[in-house]
Amino acid sequence: MMLENFERYRGKSMNKLKIYLDTSVISCLEQKNKPDDRKDCEKLFAKIRAGEYDVYVSDVTRNELENCQEPLKTLLLKHLESTAYSLIEDDGEITELAKAFIAAGVLKPTSYDDSVHIASAVVAKCDVVVSLNFRHIVNPETSRGVRSDGG
Repeated sequence: MMLENFERYRGKSMNKLKIYLDTSVISCLEQKNKPDDRKDCEKLFAKIRAGEYDVYVSDVTRNELENCQEPLKTLLLKHLESTAYSLIEDDGEITELAKAFIAAGVLKPTSYDDSVHIASAVVAKCDVVVSLNFRHIVNPETSRGVRSDGG
């Protein structure tokens, strides 16, 4: 499902697609109760490991993985470390943009970390945010709000 959309987009570009991974995609690799999502994420990670995408994660993604309980924490970090990725660190611009998204009503203050995920992808000029968070990140209202707020 999500891979087909990537491939369609990628066919229009000469460069590798820059993708931002949020925590939900990485954690899905260990979710046995969602076999279809897990299969899609496994396919995505196979393509990532093959070097088909330029991958970006934020320090929020790393922190969320670091805060998981063992043994899940080790498994998830192992998945991430099996890929070549660029770490997006906040120099203040991400925090400022995340707060602007919340002030504009794009996301609620209780979804601050989700706002930081989106702001990180915007600042890093990623082509796609890959997420299974359909409530806050992957939905039309959020996309419209991000675009109208200068993202």
